[in-house]
Amino acid sequence: MATEYRTIQEVAGPLVLVSGVEGVTYNELGEITLADGQTRRCKVLEVDGTNVLVQLFESSTGINLSDSKVHFLGRAMELGVSGDMLGRVFDGVGGVIDGGPEILPETRMDINGRPMNPYARSYPSEFIQTGISAIDGLNTLVRGQKLPIFSASGLPHAQLAAQIARQAKVLGTEEEFAVVFAAMGITYEEAHYFEESFKETGAIDRTVLFVNLANDPAVERISTPRMALTAAEYLAFEKDMHVLVIMTDITNYADALREISAARKEVPGRRGYPGYMYTDLAQMYERAGRQHGKRGSITMIPILSMPEDDKTHPIPDLTGYITEGQIILSRELYRSGVTPPIDVLPSLSRLKDKGIGGGKTRADHAATMNQLFAAYARGKEAKELMVILGEAALTDIDLIYAKFSEEFEARYVSQGNETDRGIQETLDLGWDLLRILPRSELKRIPDAMLDEYYEKD
Repeated sequence: MATEYRTIQEVAGPLVLVSGVEGVTYNELGEITLADGQTRRCKVLEVDGTNVLVQLFESSTGINLSDSKVHFLGRAMELGVSGDMLGRVFDGVGGVIDGGPEILPETRMDINGRPMNPYARSYPSEFIQTGISAIDGLNTLVRGQKLPIFSASGLPHAQLAAQIARQAKVLGTEEEFAVVFAAMGITYEEAHYFEESFKETGAIDRTVLFVNLANDPAVERISTPRMALTAAEYLAFEKDMHVLVIMTDITNYADALREISAARKEVPGRRGYPGYMYTDLAQMYERAGRQHGKRGSITMIPILSMPEDDKTHPIPDLTGYITEGQIILSRELYRSGVTPPIDVLPSLSRLKDKGIGGGKTRADHAATMNQLFAAYARGKEAKELMVILGEAALTDIDLIYAKFSEEFEARYVSQGNETDRGIQETLDLGWDLLRILPRSELKRIPDAMLDEYYEKD
């Protein structure tokens, strides 16, 4: 029988100090039993000799130092996993909240997982179609990649996340595809939006949804992404599925990390965030990837809102170091009515070259991608000159590029939240836009491709 301790020394908010404890380890789960028989879950945050600091998952109201008792469970937090998780909604600690029956687990897995051995990693090289032209055509997502979306307060990253979750698919294969969606620190309204959005389109049948609300405890917010990644690892490496993990909002997760660090009176780092935040984020992000000898894969899209639209803020800054690129949303494009407002020029997918070309997307993909980037960049410069010097100061070819830039934003980038474009449609649309320019300007595309595609009616 587990030892019970009646040695609670101090309660400070969600933190409880217990003395005279033996054999307890970091991250171990415990239960505090109140005088009236109620129980409160907790997790070990710090072990100092025989003193243990635990954090409650629920309120500390009603805990009496002399009458309450603590016992530890001898294990870290686990998630009961099963193929039946698909189509279900869970809270941040793995409890069913969709009104359906409890999951009968095939096994239980430690949510902290283990880092993937770099030697066991297989290099990402297969295309994942999101149905969004600005991503598929220009910043391609590759199976096993970590590609974050950098958003900001007030921008429609929730709608973009839901759209990717609904539309994402693996092309040209019969292999099973699933989405694990983790929402952290969101409102009831956002939670309802995500759930209804997936149900209306039938995407819920292949989705596992973890929801942590804004009024849930900070310690639960820390466990939510780990729950999601544990479910993803089970589906990918035990059930041989290709899994896309979408996590929103990483900023809420990092704020919870800062809150817990401040409660523990740790020395703060940049902007008050703990100095180990880089390590903590890396432990999550690096659980994505492919493994030699495993058919399944985990691809990750973490979404974060940059405080004050600042790319140098610690959260986007550290995320950019760990991941393979970033998709950046633009407030200027959003104000001009572009949906989704993806700013393609500063966005980058470092692995896009590995997932495109003949046999994956189409042979002309790389060439047209480079040409679209170059033409759009020159068009933006022409429009800036037009603002400063006036339209009369521009040459005829500059005016054509300016027109191209406007058409590119209106037709290619802006496609709405309901349009699902296949990669062939995206590539054909790119050629339609390139025909605005004279053939002599298309210097990044081989003549053979121009003969095949540019001259086509």
